[in-house]
Parts: sequence; C-alpha cells; structure tokens
Amino acid sequence: MPSPSPGTPATWSVRPALPGDVEAVAELRALVMRPDLERLGRYDEHRVRRRLRDAFLPEHTTVVVGADGTLAGCATLRPSDDCWWLENFYLAPELQGGGIGTAVLRTLLARADARAAAVRLQVLQGSSARRLYERHGFTREREDAVDVYMVRAATG
Repeated sequence: MPSPSPGTPATWSVRPALPGDVEAVAELRALVMRPDLERLGRYDEHRVRRRLRDAFLPEHTTVVVGADGTLAGCATLRPSDDCWWLENFYLAPELQGGGIGTAVLRTLLARADARAAAVRLQVLQGSSARRLYERHGFTREREDAVDVYMVRAATG
C-alpha cells in the first residue's frame, strides 16, 4: 500500500499489521466508534474492545502510522467465499477529513478489483463513514436498526 498520495499531508504511512497491534487497534476502535454507539444506545466499553480482539486478523489488516510513529488507523480486507469484507476501518479523529481514509480505501478497493471481487461492509446507522463508502461505489444491500450493509460490485 502506498504512503501518502499526492495532495495528502505527509504525516502518515502504512504497514502490515502485527499480532501485537491488537490492543492499540482495540483502543482506536473504542475511541472512533464511541460517539455512534452512544447515539444508538449500544456503547459498552468492554464489549467494543472485546469484539475487536476476538476478530483481529493481522494477516489481512493494514495499519496507518501517524507522524509520531503511533498507530493512527487500520483497515482489514478479509477474503470470503464470494467477496471480500472491509472490516475494522478506523482512523484517529484528528486525521479524519484530510484524505487519508480515501487514499487507504482506494488502495484496498484496487486490491479487490485486481481479483474481480465484490466488497461488502457494514456501517452503523447514521455514521458519517457511510458517505465515504457511497462516494466509492458502495450501495445499500439491507439494513437493520443498528447497521447498514453495503456492497460494491466487482470491477476490473
């Protein structure tokens, strides 16, 4: 995955995740998801971290490293039988809105496109992240009271 794209501040880089990143990723998840989970009445400080720990797949995860060397984001692109699942896509609040998420997402989608694979994800109801996904071709498949399930058809 490339480092910062042109026009994006050079205050970050990416690397493959390591098993030891699990706690930093769990903390990032808790921080990023808290506002939406509280809005939905579903925030539990222990469960939000445990769910990440139970599902962490470093072999399919990329981490974003901030200028200070700390883990500032992550994204998992997990292969499945009929598609790839985009999971655990989090970016530290202070880095959101600067094009980093877009650069990371484009790179992950290019990976799926090279394999002519559809990409699926779920996003919390009312999350601002949904706009990012829609800009990149994701459409709503179904939804429930908590999540919106989206898909981006295979291209390439």
